This record gives sequence, C-alpha cells and structure tokens, in this order.
Amino acid sequence: MQKQIFRLYPPPHSEVSLKGLYLEHRLHCLGEAGRPFVYANFLASLDGRIALEDVHTGRPYLPKSLTTPADFRLFLELEAQADCLITHGGYLRALAEGVLGNILQIGAHPAGADLVAWRREQGLPPQPALAIASASLDFIIPDSVREHRQPVYIFTGEGADPVRVEAWRKEGYPVIFAGKGQMVEGRKLIPILGELGYRSIYLIAGPSMLDTVVRAGLLDRLYQTTTHQLMGGEAFRTMVPGPELGPAGHLCLRSLYFDPAGPGGAGQWFSRFDIQ
Repeated sequence: MQKQIFRLYPPPHSEVSLKGLYLEHRLHCLGEAGRPFVYANFLASLDGRIALEDVHTGRPYLPKSLTTPADFRLFLELEAQADCLITHGGYLRALAEGVLGNILQIGAHPAGADLVAWRREQGLPPQPALAIASASLDFIIPDSVREHRQPVYIFTGEGADPVRVEAWRKEGYPVIFAGKGQMVEGRKLIPILGELGYRSIYLIAGPSMLDTVVRAGLLDRLYQTTTHQLMGGEAFRTMVPGPELGPAGHLCLRSLYFDPAGPGGAGQWFSRFDIQ
C-alpha cells in the first residue's frame, strides 16, 4: 500500500498518496526560452534549523532526526522534473570525502527508480545538466557524472584564481564568470542558464545560493518540509543567511500537506510557496 498523507490546503481536505504528489506540478513545463522556472526545496525544523555545525570542524551536517523517506521521495520527484541542477563546490567536496551521499543522478536510489521511466515519458534527457557554483574552484567532479554524460558548467566570480580557471578549462569544462568578486551571483547565473536553453532549474546549492537568487527576484517557487521538532543547537544554519530581505522574501502559500508519521514520531508538513 502506498503511503498516504493529508491535504490541509487548499480545501477540500482529503487523503492523498505521497508518491506522485510533486510530479503532478509538471515543473518542467513551466519555463520558457530565456526565462527558466527556478525552484528550491529545503528541509527544516520548527525552530528554523536546516543543518547544525560540527563543533570541531565548523562544517554543517544534516541530523538524521531531520530526514525521512517521505521527504527524500519528494526531493527526488522535484529533481526528476529539472533539466538543470544548481549545486556547489562544498557539496562536491563533501561527496568526495564520503560525508554526503550522491544525489546528482535520476534513478540512483531505489526510492526513485520509477522516475527514470517517468522522465523518459516526458521527453526529458536521461539526466539533468549540472551547474556548479564555486568561489574556490576546489572540488572533484564525481565519476558518476562522466559515466552518465551529464553536461557540466562551472560558474565562479571574476576574481577567481586564474590558474584554477585555466586548469578546469584544460580538462574540457566550461568556466563561466557570473559575479564581480569571487562569489556567484544569482542575477547573472540564472539568465546565463536560460540562454543555454535550460527551462526548469532545481536549486540544490544551499542557503547562500538561495539568498542570492531570491534577492535577484529569480526564484519562482519554494518547497519546504517542516518537521515538528525543536532541534536547538548553538551553531546552526538557516535558509537565508544574508541581511533582511523585506518584500523580496514575501511568499504565497499554494499547498500544505500533513504527514503524521514524521521523524521520531513527530509529524511533518510539506508546503509549497510561490514568490509574490
């Protein structure tokens, strides 16, 4: 039997299947040539933690109590609808060190095995392209990316180390400047991806990239799983690390679902917001 959850908003209230919940949004059909549809997805506790920091290294990590199979399934459904994923060098470094798992290919996990056929039925390429944002250009591209022949674009700022820029280019990867300093700016990154022909872009690059894309007014939709737990922790990460957003951060709730069987017996909400 498929997992059932409850729709709270919009009415009427009803019981629905978790599987296929986000596929129905057909995000891959919402973008246009030159103006891609950009969406992000975050997992947070009730007190706003998306990650805690290791007290010894300062490196962020995702507590296991925050994750659930239901949230991961929905993550994979969002990924399946993208023709380009925005990730970052920090993730690739953690992946190379074995700290994080590989989430760069459709169908790589049993929970999303059916999404390979779904993607093919939609006329999408077998795998999404990768846009890697990095200030340091210090990372390793995993073998799985080459094995699946995924297009790769490396984005950095104009102040990046020219030696590393040239090293990546010699390996055959395009390095594209999308920022005046060393950091990648959303207002430059997204239009470039649009010019490259990508229409559905899934932002999985973390809070700093979310911040710059929102401030540029280029985020179209935000998905958030909120687990019903107070996590605490003196050192933690939140969704938007920058200064006050103001009206740029105003969201409009479009749907809300409740899963009573969340982490550790606590429930969780699955919410969808559109940018006003």
